[in-house]
Amino acid sequence: MRGILGAGAYLPHGRLDRSAIRAVVGSGGGKGTRTVASYDEDTTTLGFEAARLALRSTPAAPRPDALWFSTVTPAYVDKTNATTIHAALRLDADVPAFDFGGSQRSATGALRTALAGSGTTLVVAADIRTGLPGSGDEASGGDGASALLIGDGDGVIAEYLGSASATEEFVDRWRSPGAERSKLWEERFGETRYLPLGEQAFQAALKSVDLSADQVDRLVVTSLHARAATAIANRLGVATENVVDNRLGAIGNTGAAHPGLVLTSVLESTGPGKVIAVLVLADGADVLLFRTTEAITSYRPARSVDDQAAGGGPVAYGKFLAWRKMLTVEPPRRPEPNRPSSSAAGRALDWKYGFVGQADPETGAPQMPPLPSGADAIPMADVPGTVVTFTVDHLVYSESPPVIFAIVDFDGGGRLPIELTDVTPDDVKAGVRVEMTFRKLFTSDDIHNYFWKARLLRGAS
Repeated sequence: MRGILGAGAYLPHGRLDRSAIRAVVGSGGGKGTRTVASYDEDTTTLGFEAARLALRSTPAAPRPDALWFSTVTPAYVDKTNATTIHAALRLDADVPAFDFGGSQRSATGALRTALAGSGTTLVVAADIRTGLPGSGDEASGGDGASALLIGDGDGVIAEYLGSASATEEFVDRWRSPGAERSKLWEERFGETRYLPLGEQAFQAALKSVDLSADQVDRLVVTSLHARAATAIANRLGVATENVVDNRLGAIGNTGAAHPGLVLTSVLESTGPGKVIAVLVLADGADVLLFRTTEAITSYRPARSVDDQAAGGGPVAYGKFLAWRKMLTVEPPRRPEPNRPSSSAAGRALDWKYGFVGQADPETGAPQMPPLPSGADAIPMADVPGTVVTFTVDHLVYSESPPVIFAIVDFDGGGRLPIELTDVTPDDVKAGVRVEMTFRKLFTSDDIHNYFWKARLLRGAS
């Protein structure tokens, strides 16, 4: 049996109230909220968090034989972004890591390829969606990531039944390399193309596995063309109550990550024996069919989509624009950091990317940063801690001052001064619990300096 062994989705802490857009720009906006990646997050860090949650949710599953990462907003081109996720997850060197990029459809293509293949593959997708101030893309978009662990065996929680596609060349949405926003053709044109393609792929997928529309228990439809997605869901013969809420009201459309994100939320709330159809409209139509197994009854997500969607903190619209480089604000009156050293990073891969300390030669307690003693490695990335004391620094260089530094005592031993993220000074006090998160410290000469920060321990199960 081949299918999904585990799933994880990551929503950043920030939330933008859509009504704030119209108040500033005079147009756009709407009701509800959208997720917002922080200034120190990019698609690579988002993807890592989703991948970590997927692996945490399936502790008994084999480690991946391959890691595939898809995004249309990569942190790098000419360099593989999946290798950074690979390093932060501390996967073995013989596990290949590849990018599937360039279009929304690449994420679905990566998942379908993994399902049709062999071995255990971790398929990760992430996206940061934006648009010009006041645009529909700005309001309807969302930031997030999803990860699905694909493999074989008794641990499969959703068996892969089959798939089908329909492809046609037309220009509905496009963005030139390096451009900040996507451009769109007239909305009705895209709808006339997507609806017949979606119906064709859906019927072909059902026929290939001898199912009918009334046997579909959960229908997931995602597309950046919202009008087409709504229309197609009502034309497939699936009962209205079986069409899954795509979370656009509170999260927004997370683009490449959205099919996996919504599918993850379905797996977290569905019992065994349910047929799930996932229809993605992007430069054509792709349909994937699954059936949940008895193994799903014992499946426990590390952090559910519901828990994350219910949390979050407000982000002012001006700060959102500054983080998106749509609004130029005065930079910190400090020299910018020097370019990170590739050779120095290469000498400390386990520490920099994996947050791995070493045992103190005398006491055995975790030592951070590790000294070159050759002592036993102690992974600390999944170890929570407690803030002992902290300071709010308005002088140090930061893209989003002030910076909050804290002394953290880790459970089981180890102490480290570390930057906090996703917090305001009013959120922090001595004794609060924190967990580690993989972030971007700064970017210099277009090199991203990734390392670990601490965030308040919220919503963990």
